[in-house]
Amino acid sequence: MENWILILGMLAITFATRYSLFAFPNLRFPQAVRQALHYVPTAVLTAIVVPAMLLPDGRNWALSWDNAYLLAGLATIVIAVVTRHLLATIGGGLLIFFGLRWALGQLPI
Repeated sequence: MENWILILGMLAITFATRYSLFAFPNLRFPQAVRQALHYVPTAVLTAIVVPAMLLPDGRNWALSWDNAYLLAGLATIVIAVVTRHLLATIGGGLLIFFGLRWALGQLPI
């Protein structure tokens, strides 16, 4: 029963925060808030990706040359900076990641 209460509570909070923008269409944010919100997607993506690159097993730091996650992540950053093309970044990052996993013998059979 506690799980259902927790799920319903999360549903209510999520609905309230999302619906509030539709319920109050004349609500305008100050310029400083709008500028800060511009960086939210980058901050969230960084918070998700960096721990996966540095802690691939979730427990131990993996700052070594056999960490395909870290090497592919760094290569993907370089591709993004050089090409500034989303599809090239995603495709190149995936190719490099799977190529590294294959070369390092980390692909499951």
